[in-house]
Amino acid sequence: MSRFVVITAAQDFQRKIQSAVRGALHGTVQILPPSVMLGGPQELFGRLTGEPPEVLVLGPGLPGDEALKLATVFDLQYPEISLVLVEDMASEQVINAMRAGIRDIVSPNADIPELRILLERSCLASAGRRRGLVSAAGPERPAGRVIAVMSPKGGVGKTTVATNLAIGLGKIAPMGVVIVDLDVQFGDVATGLQLEPEHTLRDAVGGAAFQDSMVLKAFLTVHPSGIYALCAPNTPGEADHISGEAVSHLLNQMAAEFQYVVVDTTPGLGEHVLATLEQATDAVWVCGMDIPSIRGLHTSFEVLRELQLLPQGRHVVLNFADRRSGLTVQDVEATIGVPVDTVVPRSRAVPFSTNKGVPLLQDSSHDGAARAFAKLVERFDPKRATQPQKKVHRRMVIS
Repeated sequence: MSRFVVITAAQDFQRKIQSAVRGALHGTVQILPPSVMLGGPQELFGRLTGEPPEVLVLGPGLPGDEALKLATVFDLQYPEISLVLVEDMASEQVINAMRAGIRDIVSPNADIPELRILLERSCLASAGRRRGLVSAAGPERPAGRVIAVMSPKGGVGKTTVATNLAIGLGKIAPMGVVIVDLDVQFGDVATGLQLEPEHTLRDAVGGAAFQDSMVLKAFLTVHPSGIYALCAPNTPGEADHISGEAVSHLLNQMAAEFQYVVVDTTPGLGEHVLATLEQATDAVWVCGMDIPSIRGLHTSFEVLRELQLLPQGRHVVLNFADRRSGLTVQDVEATIGVPVDTVVPRSRAVPFSTNKGVPLLQDSSHDGAARAFAKLVERFDPKRATQPQKKVHRRMVIS
């Protein structure tokens, strides 16, 4: 799909915008000559490959009047497409451009990072308008699934599970997945996905973002696989400014905008975790193949049953599974009292992928751990609900 369509004859700008997209944004760039403007939107769409674009970039080097005339037509007929004008303009000209439907204006001399941020923002605005048009045309879209990835103790590979789950769900729902790093003091989602976010969770839980989902989306970081990420604060001290109430509100906002909201929580049952569980439709419980981790999970289940905070969807992941550990899957099930749904074998490929910042499911790995992560993703595939399935979680394992 050509998400970005650029009308220009300036080859230096063509190379610059292709560099801004390549390796950082999901989708491709298609360049069209200025002559395409003469035929209007019909001729433009006739030259495109794939689906209609999300962002249309006009210029540089286009006749100003013709560019604004085309923008006016697009704004009326295709309001979901973000229009960007590349030109140095005086203030009075900017007003005319905005009246014509131009959403953003950038200088032809903008550098690659500036262009990348502008294109990310334009994609988010386009996605928001598309959802708004769908809502206006029909019944309200049901809220997305909020999937809390949990563990009672650290060091069990929770972030690895969360990032692979998000990447896998992104293949089911392109641009419909966001991963939120709620390990507010020491979150590693940015590292696990090789991201350098401009904004973090701290920015997203206050100010205008608290009131407006469109502003909130501007704080998200786009991953090359086509998912969005809201990364943890830059410093542990910023966690003091993030309340449980703010987390609940944030997840409600996210669920209204995305099909899947994957939440990488902090270990334990702190304020932010409990706030997440109040909003979660599903919980993915991750434990290692060691006694402290398994007992911790058993205790967590007991506490949350008393608090009535166990989400309806329960998915238990046994990570680092190894026959040489002295334990079996049956031993784990007997201790925690529920079946294990996904067994992820110990694998050398996992730490290697973590160090690269490329999750196994992004790397199309055929490793045993990758196959296990893929099976976990399948549990959330809507197509799975339409197929006959074995009943799960109907039995309790007696210890």
